[in-house]
Amino acid sequence: MRIYDLIIIGAGASGSMAAVQAARRGASVLLLEKNEKIGKKIYITGKGRCNLTNNSDIETHLTNTINGSRFMNGAIRRFTPQHTIDMFESYVPLKTEHGNRVFPVSDKSSDVINALMSMLNNAGVEIVLNTQVKDIFKENDIFKILCINGTTYQSYSVLIATGGKSYSSTGSSGDGYIWAKKFGHNIIEIKPALVPIVVKENVKDIEGLSLKFVEASVEINGKVVAKEFGEMLFTNNGVSGPIILTISSKINRQDLSRAKLYIDFKPKLSVETLDAKFLREFKVFAKKNLSTYLKTLLPSSLVPYFIQKYALQDKKVSDLSKNDRNILINGLKKFDLSLNLLDNIEKAIITSGGVDLKEVSPKNFESKLVSNLYFAGEVLDIDALTGGFNLQIAFSSGFVVGDSVRLK
Repeated sequence: MRIYDLIIIGAGASGSMAAVQAARRGASVLLLEKNEKIGKKIYITGKGRCNLTNNSDIETHLTNTINGSRFMNGAIRRFTPQHTIDMFESYVPLKTEHGNRVFPVSDKSSDVINALMSMLNNAGVEIVLNTQVKDIFKENDIFKILCINGTTYQSYSVLIATGGKSYSSTGSSGDGYIWAKKFGHNIIEIKPALVPIVVKENVKDIEGLSLKFVEASVEINGKVVAKEFGEMLFTNNGVSGPIILTISSKINRQDLSRAKLYIDFKPKLSVETLDAKFLREFKVFAKKNLSTYLKTLLPSSLVPYFIQKYALQDKKVSDLSKNDRNILINGLKKFDLSLNLLDNIEKAIITSGGVDLKEVSPKNFESKLVSNLYFAGEVLDIDALTGGFNLQIAFSSGFVVGDSVRLK
């Protein structure tokens, strides 16, 4: 039976990149994928457009890496965002958009997949699709990979690049954690990252409401643990949108039982400035009802909910008391919601947690416990914010494995 230099389990971003680089070095590489095509999760990234990296410096990438930034430091310097851009641009035209996000000019993630497929074919990688691995074990320095269809493959080295647990329909079902544990590795508890937040309050009446230029923050026991400015929206059971997804990644390892979410609808106005604004405008709107006046400060669809939430009476502005004014200011500056939990991991863009980085070498992503066993991509305890940073982690980690794996 043939013994490959490297067998890679998972033909996502990290697995495919590792396969290309190892094969270019002359390694015999077998890439196993349970799906009917490679890169299934890549198809849905960037809302189907594939934000394949961020055209910014290395420090920006490390800053946007929530967990594992120190671990990734060497790898991302070895295979930089510019390397990613150069590598793909020889196959597909790219463009840089707002926030330095890099997309294919066509806005089709399939073009990125096709580019990866061309790289794999050109490098001579053997690809086997529709093949799910059942078990992996090591015997006399040879890895044996048993597949559900009864086939067995052998190799001197193995890379587990099976992804995390989010979007399991793409094949990320957590298999890699099982095999890692079998080889003695600790798994940091799996958490959803870049995910909507569910709140205790009933927000169904304002579902779909989008907010811009607001500041959202989360406090735990009165201490601010995350704060972001930008866009967000209400869902049927909580909140989502760019700043909420970012916050979720910053709080997902904390005890949220006493967490509160606050929204500042007027982050550029201080309490004092807002109070002075009220005193001036209450004269202008004296004969109008509070609900009419609030429409100058909040989206119309939010006004009824706001009035009800703070038990305000929809009376004439001229009849509002100082206490009413203080309630308005507090509601506009610290609109409070009680966190229930982070939404289901199936709704998470990325997985937080995974193979413990203490047990993996940052130099080559090889296991410190089992020689010639490697990990790359989302299966590791590494996750970053949106903007192309997570795919760059996948490409960099995959490249380093492919560039480091031992050849026989």
